[in-house]
Amino acid sequence: MNKEEVLRLPSMPAASPSYPFGPYRFVNREYFIVVYESDPRAVRAAVPEPLQPVPEGLVFYEWIRMPDSSGFGDYTESGVVIPCTYKGQACNFVSQMYLDCEPPIAAGREIWGFPKKYGNPKLEITSDTLTGTLSYAGQAVAMGTMAYKHESLSREPAKTISSLTKTQVNLKLIPDVDGKPKIAQLVRYALTDITVKGSWTGPARLSLVPHVNAPVADLPVRNVLGGRHFIADLTLPYGSVLHDYLA
Repeated sequence: MNKEEVLRLPSMPAASPSYPFGPYRFVNREYFIVVYESDPRAVRAAVPEPLQPVPEGLVFYEWIRMPDSSGFGDYTESGVVIPCTYKGQACNFVSQMYLDCEPPIAAGREIWGFPKKYGNPKLEITSDTLTGTLSYAGQAVAMGTMAYKHESLSREPAKTISSLTKTQVNLKLIPDVDGKPKIAQLVRYALTDITVKGSWTGPARLSLVPHVNAPVADLPVRNVLGGRHFIADLTLPYGSVLHDYLA
């Protein structure tokens, strides 16, 4: 390969790139989110400065089912998102993510700095219950349940669109070949081209189990406020640098 051919590659390995160029389109992306209050001190410890967690110590525990994702395929992910502010502007900090597919793990970490690790999440309907589970290294670490389609928000799609278009922030850390930091950034991005196909709320419960390599339980559940369930088509575009720790 010559220089031009190398620079035209979307990703590694050159023989079979892990993912194509973006942006990336998702069809029928299904979310299940449990909103809960946690220990504010634990939340503060999980959020990098200069982001500020909201004072209520809120946490979103999420499952996302993605059956049709351009460049990535069919997969499910689960993890922790923390509502924050940056210089007074509302945003969500993506703290932990576990999923079962290599291309979105590689792309997520390399492009946006998503905190992705390989795990085994599932999102399914079991009788009258929307059920999310996460296993890591063969051990159960999270289970969430929500009454299935308990209350429809179909008359208020703007609320769901607003939550999806909120600025998201990742901590991107990539070392240089000598092991020293090469990239240390807060990266921001926002979903676009959103079509909400259904949205519901309802009572929910969440159980987290301590695990050293999937420490979702480090943000303990103090009080569950409720569940959200919605389905949408959307696009994940490229992001931009919000804060550079090496500047």
